[in-house]
Amino acid sequence: MRYRFGTDIGLKREENQDAVRCEYFGHNILAVVCDGMGGERAGKEASRIAIDEFFQRFSAGYTESMSDENIRKLLVSSVSAANSVIYTRARLDFKNFGMGTTCVAAFINSKTAFIANVGDSRAYLITDNGLAKVTTDHNVASLLYEQGKITEAEMEVHPQKHMLVRAVGVEKTVLTDTFILDYEDKISLLLCSDGLSGYCSDDEIYDVIAKAPFDDVADELIKLALDKGGRDNITVAVISD
Repeated sequence: MRYRFGTDIGLKREENQDAVRCEYFGHNILAVVCDGMGGERAGKEASRIAIDEFFQRFSAGYTESMSDENIRKLLVSSVSAANSVIYTRARLDFKNFGMGTTCVAAFINSKTAFIANVGDSRAYLITDNGLAKVTTDHNVASLLYEQGKITEAEMEVHPQKHMLVRAVGVEKTVLTDTFILDYEDKISLLLCSDGLSGYCSDDEIYDVIAKAPFDDVADELIKLALDKGGRDNITVAVISD
C-alpha cells in the first residue's frame, strides 16, 4: 500500500489554509486532509491544529488488534479531540473568532477502509470506471438538495455551495460522518479539499488519475486545479494498493 499527497496555495489566495498528512501504521495508512477557515491566520492554524491533534489522538489509541467498530470510534474521537482544542483556542483569543476547519480522514488496512468527514472536503473511491464519492458535503447547497428544494444540477452551481453547515471547532461538539468500505483485492482512494473538487469535474479528476504515473498523481491533480484558475487552496492525498 502506498500514498502520494500534496498541497498548493493556488493562484488567488494570500495564504494556504489547507493541511495534509499521511503516515504508515505498520502496513496500514492514515491520511487526513483539512481545509481551514477564519480571518487573519485562524484558518491556517485551525487546519494545522486539527491534523496534529487527530494524529496524536489516533496514535495514542490505536492497536493492531482493534475491531472494525473500535477503529471507527477512534476516528470519531480523533475528530472530537481536534474539535475541542480548536473550539477552546477560538474562545481564548478574539482574533481566532470563527476559526474552524473541514476534516476528511481515511484509515486503510488490508481488508477495510474507514472514512470520517466533517465539512466539504471529500473522499472518493477510485474505481475502474470512474470516481465514486463516498462522503456527503456538509454545506448549504447539499442540505437544500437533501431537502428536495434544489436539483443536483442546481446544487453544483449554487451560490452557497461553499457555505458550511458543519465544521470542526465551530461548536462545542461536532457530528462526524463515518463510512466503512470492505474490499478483497485492492482499493484506491482520493481525499481532497474543495480547491480541487469545487472547480474540476469528477471526470476531469479521474482522467488525470487514470493517466498519471502514481508518483506524479498528486502534482498532476494540483496542476489540473491550477489550470482551471486555482481559485482556492488545493490539497490532495491518493492512497492505492
